Order: sequence, then C-alpha cells, then structure tokens
Amino acid sequence: MGLSTHILDTSRGKPAVNVKITLYRGTTGAPESWEKTGEGVTDSDGRYKGFFGENPAAFTNGLYKLRFQVGQYYEQLRTETLYPFVEIVFDIKDASQHYHIPLLLNPFGYSTYRGS
Repeated sequence: MGLSTHILDTSRGKPAVNVKITLYRGTTGAPESWEKTGEGVTDSDGRYKGFFGENPAAFTNGLYKLRFQVGQYYEQLRTETLYPFVEIVFDIKDASQHYHIPLLLNPFGYSTYRGS
C-alpha cells in the first residue's frame, strides 16, 4: 500500500514546508549499508507520499530509513537548531499495509510514531 510521512513543527504549531526527505533501504546482509530509493520535499501541509513514484511495487518488506533535512528548514526560518538532520529507521514486516511515519519536530527535540 505504500509509505507516507509528514512533519509538524510543534514550536510553531504548523506543518514544516519544503523539507527535503530522502528514503533509503538497507542492503541485504549489512544493515549499516543503505541504498537511496527515493526523495521528495514536503508540501504545504508538511506531507510527502511519492517515494516510489510510478512503481509502488518497489515497496517491499525490509529495513528503511527516512532522512529529514531539518537544519535547512530551520536555517530558512532563521532559527537555531540542534539537529542538522533527523533519521528514522524502521522495519517493514508487511508491505501490503500502509505505513505512515510522522515527525513531530522542534528546534531542540523530536519524536515519531507509526501513524495511520
């Protein structure tokens, strides 16, 4: 069914717009090795869902990580941040389901969960 994400800047109470996100897939046999599989930029609602573009069948079981370029986002806002980027690693056990990985963000902290 696919993968989606969104970012809410909790310090502003608004979606984080124009944040670059890169998706990586762990390569076989070495979780420390990653292959870039997609990228995009959050929309006006802080969301992105086009990681697999025209090939949704490419979303398979395995280890993935999302890399959010939040340092650039805060630089545009002229706001100091501790984090140049945030990486969230997750394990897809059933690619027939939809996985939504939100990021709740502020300049000095973040959290995530599996959304719907």
